[in-house]
Amino acid sequence: MGHLTPTPALEPGQDKTMILNMGPQHPSTHGVLRLLLEIDGENIVRIMPDIGFLHTGIEKTCEAKFYQQVVPLTDRIDYLCPLTNNLCYVLAVEKLLGLEIPPKAQWLRVLLNEFTRINSHLVWLGTHAMDIGAMTVFLYCFREREDILRLFEAVSGQRMMTSYFRVGGVALEPPLDFFPRARDFAKRFPARVDEYENLLTGNPIWAMRTKGVARITAEDAIALGASGPTLRGSGVDFDLRRDMPYSGYENFKFKVPVGKDGDVFTRYMCRVAELRESIKIVAQALEGMPEGPIKANAPKVVLPDREKMKTEMEALIYHFKIITEGFAVREGEVYQAVESPRGEMGYYIVSDGTAKPYRVHMRSACLANMQLLPKMCEGRLLADVVAAIGSIDIVLGEIDR
Repeated sequence: MGHLTPTPALEPGQDKTMILNMGPQHPSTHGVLRLLLEIDGENIVRIMPDIGFLHTGIEKTCEAKFYQQVVPLTDRIDYLCPLTNNLCYVLAVEKLLGLEIPPKAQWLRVLLNEFTRINSHLVWLGTHAMDIGAMTVFLYCFREREDILRLFEAVSGQRMMTSYFRVGGVALEPPLDFFPRARDFAKRFPARVDEYENLLTGNPIWAMRTKGVARITAEDAIALGASGPTLRGSGVDFDLRRDMPYSGYENFKFKVPVGKDGDVFTRYMCRVAELRESIKIVAQALEGMPEGPIKANAPKVVLPDREKMKTEMEALIYHFKIITEGFAVREGEVYQAVESPRGEMGYYIVSDGTAKPYRVHMRSACLANMQLLPKMCEGRLLADVVAAIGSIDIVLGEIDR
């Protein structure tokens, strides 16, 4: 957090502008984000984001953990899409190891990753709408989100911090009732999205607060490192799932929603369209789920099935050896990116040949997207700042980490 010093333009008597603190509080700033606003009446002259209030030192902590032990830390970077962070990290480590992941594990990863995208977009839509004054949508979105969290709990034992993806596959075979429950949700959900749109898309108040507000051009979005729906809302057709596929995404058919106006309303429409596309991917994954193992055949990396271990103690000893001795990644470095609900989430890992990563660095989609705020808001009204922040869907845990 930088120390702010007054500039000559802000000295009393020289100008009619004033400095206003916005945040750090969760409502409206979507996390502990502090914005210093220089305002002229209701008009924004300048914005200075101040971050770091949620700093946890996760990247440095990763260096003190064995490779498998890092997975629970990735849950907590972006707490609205923990499985996406799990996936990005394990894909990076598997790339270093040269592991081949069984088809069923890959399809399970895609299935749960798209459920995670829906879950994240539901939280975004509910809170973004509430920021602008639409309370009902929040209740509707969290109704469906609860169903998804129950599916996560069924498959992993946890509602949010699941730690379900592991290096080499997934942690557990899904329970018997998981797939029927998932299919039931997939059938119901498109009608639920229709309900959200009936409340918002044609609403004149919603249109007034979002159309033409916080515009960003494609050139500025690219120059400032934007990605995800924030980038696609400005007309840039790029999605890592399609253009640089991972975990079997090349086997799925889906459209990449792209807008052209680059305003709050267009970013809203892109994410709503993504809800519809994600549930199509979920349906395809459920329909074509292959049979077979859920873990790679790699005895020095992955714990064998419990049936192959004679006693509980033997399994514990074997697991301890894998973590502390056998699981040593060859020397090298790798970068792996995935399409998170907010954009390009990337993991850069350096291995020195031991059982612990030498360096782990996360490329945060939210940090890059937040750089767009001054371009979006300067010259607009104070009330538009709230709409702009919501439209880029930031999570401060990922920014500060």
